[in-house]
Amino acid sequence: MAMPLALGLAGTTQADDATLDFGVPSWPGITVKTQIAEQLLESLGYDTSSQELGLQVVYQGMESGDIDVFLGGWMPAQREMFTPREESGAIVNVGNNVDGAQMTLAVPEYLYDQGIQSFADLDENREMFDGDIHGFGAGSAASEILNAAIDEDAWGLGDWRLVDTSTVGMLSAAQDAISREEPIVWVGWTPHWMNLALPMRYLDDPKDLFGENNGESEVLTLMRGDYAEANPNLVTFFEQFSFSAEEQSWMIREFGQEERDAEEVARDWINENTERVEAMLDGVTHRDGEAAWPIVEASLNR
Repeated sequence: MAMPLALGLAGTTQADDATLDFGVPSWPGITVKTQIAEQLLESLGYDTSSQELGLQVVYQGMESGDIDVFLGGWMPAQREMFTPREESGAIVNVGNNVDGAQMTLAVPEYLYDQGIQSFADLDENREMFDGDIHGFGAGSAASEILNAAIDEDAWGLGDWRLVDTSTVGMLSAAQDAISREEPIVWVGWTPHWMNLALPMRYLDDPKDLFGENNGESEVLTLMRGDYAEANPNLVTFFEQFSFSAEEQSWMIREFGQEERDAEEVARDWINENTERVEAMLDGVTHRDGEAAWPIVEASLNR
């Protein structure tokens, strides 16, 4: 359903308020979650549109009025983009939509079992890792965190090197190393299919380089401020629209790794989780005012 979007970033042109416009970076989990929301809301009389955009453009689009909802506000990694726009009222935080999200360094389970369980264990085993930490892309929040740690010699990482490639490149390196039971340390996060496919463990970091509670994260649902004010029914829906990290890891695997169609993955989740869907729709109505759940229930398994 992705469509091109002419963002009015330099002016005041806004998207048609009759259509709910989602901003969707090319991230599998956000793609499937957005598709679930679209399928449910279209049953309730809402017109929706999803625009595949880069992260910064999503935030700019919400500020300019071209994007209404974004389901991928990963915090604290996106804090610098989020905070000033929240303070200005351009966007509002409706709530966390993933329970159990985390980002920090990971190692194969066999290394963890051998005693490499903390950032503090890395530097004394530097030769084992060739002094390399594998990241998923220059300019990412993780890259900035690790480069700062190297510059500051946090945990003795001053003479380590960040090998930044891409998510695919990083995970290919992890899979190759694991297949040979060789040492590797990389940036891991959940939700993601890696947690289902790889025997991996997250390292403990008492200094919280990736954020409090060892990289504990939230994935926020963000709405355009004036759109949220004008659409309290949608605010109620999105306040209740949430998933476990394991559920979103499944979505990411099915769409991103198994290459199933996002609409099909979303439809399967809806049909297999009717009690969850009913809870998401508690107090929500059709655009015409009728209770939402009976309408959605009638459309299931078709």
